[in-house]
Amino acid sequence: MVFSIGTAYIHFSIHSPGFYMKILFDFLPIIIFFITYKMTGNIIIATAILIPATLIQVAFTWFKNRTIEKMHLVSLILVVLLGGATVLLGDGDFIKWKPTIVNGLFAIAFLGSQFIGEKNIIQRMMGDTLELPFKVWRTLNLAWVGFFMISGGANLYVAFSYSEEIWVDFKLFGLLGMTLVFIILQGLYLSSHLQNKE
Repeated sequence: MVFSIGTAYIHFSIHSPGFYMKILFDFLPIIIFFITYKMTGNIIIATAILIPATLIQVAFTWFKNRTIEKMHLVSLILVVLLGGATVLLGDGDFIKWKPTIVNGLFAIAFLGSQFIGEKNIIQRMMGDTLELPFKVWRTLNLAWVGFFMISGGANLYVAFSYSEEIWVDFKLFGLLGMTLVFIILQGLYLSSHLQNKE
């Protein structure tokens, strides 16, 4: 679920000791999908399990916080639509498109925010707690656009160039690894610019 790399990680990677728990929670449906696939070798069954797992994740978030993160909502909608098509039509190609579509939607949203309003998405998320020059906000926002595009492209390449089993491995370990590496690089970049508000 490249869905999962969405916007909340930026905040948690910097401010919260629960960063890794946040990642674990966001990737939980994918972990369940992965385990189910490894146990059954059947992407249809794994997808059928993924749908209620994602529903439960979103429901838990709502009952706990009385709010739902946009990335979870987008992911849920696509899991139901593409996952439902996968199960009903018995075609695993539908669910393989989900990470790319999610990343594409986020890339478009982040890029559009460069030209709409006074602040881009990254600055709107973090501007209340961090003071950064305009150039840094712009660079961070565009870096996320690039990351979303690369992740989406990588997903399609692996999905349709390699075996189904390799794609399932990549969906969990590859995309999670890419997310962690990107966050570390982002932290290194921010370390020379951060000016925490008092």
